[in-house]
Amino acid sequence: MNQYRFRRSFTEDPTLSDRLFNLVEVVFPEIGVRDAVERGRKLGASWESASTPFIRFHEDLAITHVGVLEIPMQLMGQDLIVGGIHGVCTHPEFRRRGYYREVMEEVLDYCGDRYKTLILTTTQPEIYNPFGFRVVGEHIFTAKCDSPGGTNGFRVLDTTDSNDVKLLNRLLETREPVSRILGVVKEKAVFYFNEGNNPLYYAEDLDLVAVMEIEDSKLKLFDLVGTQICTLEAILERISQPINEVEIYFSPERLDAKVQAFPHILGGELFLMVRGTFPPEGEKFMLPRSARC
Repeated sequence: MNQYRFRRSFTEDPTLSDRLFNLVEVVFPEIGVRDAVERGRKLGASWESASTPFIRFHEDLAITHVGVLEIPMQLMGQDLIVGGIHGVCTHPEFRRRGYYREVMEEVLDYCGDRYKTLILTTTQPEIYNPFGFRVVGEHIFTAKCDSPGGTNGFRVLDTTDSNDVKLLNRLLETREPVSRILGVVKEKAVFYFNEGNNPLYYAEDLDLVAVMEIEDSKLKLFDLVGTQICTLEAILERISQPINEVEIYFSPERLDAKVQAFPHILGGELFLMVRGTFPPEGEKFMLPRSARC
């Protein structure tokens, strides 16, 4: 472990989490990192258990961090462990001194023999281009429909209820990929960080969790977590209000629906970047919101 200058251990240094999160909150105050981390910990997937931190210190102050996650994915039908780069930040008072470059170069050396593919999402792609990352275009998928409203087949999971937490963990651990073009399996930490504070809807007869939002008569579908992926029609039948348009934020080939694909940048500013081989490149897909790091 000592072969890397900036690699740290949450296990060996019990003060590391607090010092790292102080840095992340200074750089990203809008995220509410500590709250998201605590939610993930309560749900059963802590930041510390999932991330390998690379941190440069100035005395006792963490000033630069780059984290590495492992994300099990299915890409074009292939099962791969993808390296996820996340939490990249430098304290404002220590920028433009080359610290970020030093830490990132060490991270890439660490990842070199471990992962054929690295991914990250960012609003600033230009800072990753020099390290071999490239922007990969994504697509949103839309479907017109005329669903009059069916039964009330979904309920909101209660993440303070131990039975619902067990249910959600079970499905995340045993889920089928939402898409064979690009889907995530057996991953919890990133999912909880991204979605732990959002409503998660469970259909008992399908044994399926849907990450979704409804605006008027538009359904926005962000992810499906289940041991078997159902059709879009089955989802609509279990939504009690009328739906006439669906936006799908992942590759929908398993939903058995007629869709149109349009180039899309999530939130208008969050680019997907990859380094190394990336089998879906050139296909129409989107990395689910729940899996973005």
